[in-house]
Formats: sequence, C-alpha cells, structure tokens
Amino acid sequence: MDTAQFHTMLEEKGISLSSQALAQFERYYELLMEWNEKMNLTAITDKPSVYLKHFFDSLSPAFYYDFSQSLSICDVGAGAGFPSVPLKICFPHLKLSIVDSLQKRIAFLEHLAAELGLTDVAFYHDRAETFGRKKEFRESFDIVTARAVARMSVLSELCLPLVKVNGTFIAMKAASAQEELEQGKKAIDVLGGEISAIERFMLPIEQSERTIIFIQKVRNTPNKYPRKPGMPNKQPIQ
Repeated sequence: MDTAQFHTMLEEKGISLSSQALAQFERYYELLMEWNEKMNLTAITDKPSVYLKHFFDSLSPAFYYDFSQSLSICDVGAGAGFPSVPLKICFPHLKLSIVDSLQKRIAFLEHLAAELGLTDVAFYHDRAETFGRKKEFRESFDIVTARAVARMSVLSELCLPLVKVNGTFIAMKAASAQEELEQGKKAIDVLGGEISAIERFMLPIEQSERTIIFIQKVRNTPNKYPRKPGMPNKQPIQ
C-alpha cells in the first residue's frame, strides 16, 4: 500500500487525512525504522507493508465506531503505538494514554509524540494488571483498545477494569476469533462487559481476515480484578 492508496482507501471509509496527518504518518514510518535498528519494535519494515498492516489496520475500528467525539482512550500493550497513535493522528482531539510494560518502548513513544507534535498524550511504564488497580485510572476511560496482545479471556481482565461503565473495550484480532470469543465469554461477563458488535473484514491488497470485537461495559468490574501480574495468563477466567 503506497501513501496515495492509503489516503484514497481511508477516504472511501469516510476518514479524511489532512496534509499534516499525512506528513505525521511519513515521519512515524521514518522513526519506526530508525528506532527499530536499536530495538525490536516491528518485524514488518518495508514501507507498503507498514502502511497496510500497521497504519491502515490500526485505523480500522474507526470504520465502525465514531471517534469524532471528545473521548479518552487507553491503549494496553501498544508496543510501537498500534492502534492508538494512528487513531490519534487522524482524530487529534482524542485524549490518549498508553500503558506498556517495557521502558524502551515507552521511550520510543515519548520521542515519537514529541516529533509528531502530539498533545494530550500520556505514557505509562506499567503492567496492565497493576495499572488497572490504580484508583485514578480504574474505570476512567471511554475506550480501551488492545491489538493482538493476548487471548480474549486474558485480554478482558487486562482491559475491562479500565473501561468506565457505558464505555467500550475494542479488541482487535487477526483471523476469525470465534473460538477465542467462546472461551472468553465468561470472563467478559464476570468483568462487567457485554459483546455489542463483532465486525469482520478483509485487509485490502493482501486479503487477510481481521476481526474487531466491541464490548460495552454494562456494570462495574468486581474489586478483585485484575488479579496480580501473570495470574490472568496462568489462570484465565473460563
């Protein structure tokens, strides 16, 4: 996917990119490659693939969800900033927080935000399990996103405690997530969530399947969740 295709295909989805946003994506790619030589941020390095598999794919929740309002968004385990930084570039009014357990990735994101001139962003070096127990963050976000971080039963425990009641947890998955979703249903319910929509689409050009699961927070998460770091993974709610 070249930059012209990126621009056109987003236009077709109702997302208009300003010249500033296009320049920010270009700089994002440059910095990603520059830092990738020092640390492992992505295995995908050729420009067309980064634009397709990272930038375009990160923006796919906006094909189904209205990000035009004033919203606070928390991205759990964002790695090199996906999906939240591309969303922030397209919707600069979003108030963005990113949680990642690796300090080196946080350093990259801080540098990236400064270089791209992003405002209203905050980066936290923390485990999601610990972060979700902090009073100032717990049940405080309109949207919580996670892209290919863990299976649904685990991911729900990392993310749903951060979503405010009536807010939305957006889980981005690669291929069909049906089996994973079946196994994760109990966790979603226990943690106060309810599946509101499941969207499937083919990533253009390479025609690979994507699934986006939208979960509405319908009631408060019980105080005992999230459990200690590592526990959701070792003993998922099932």
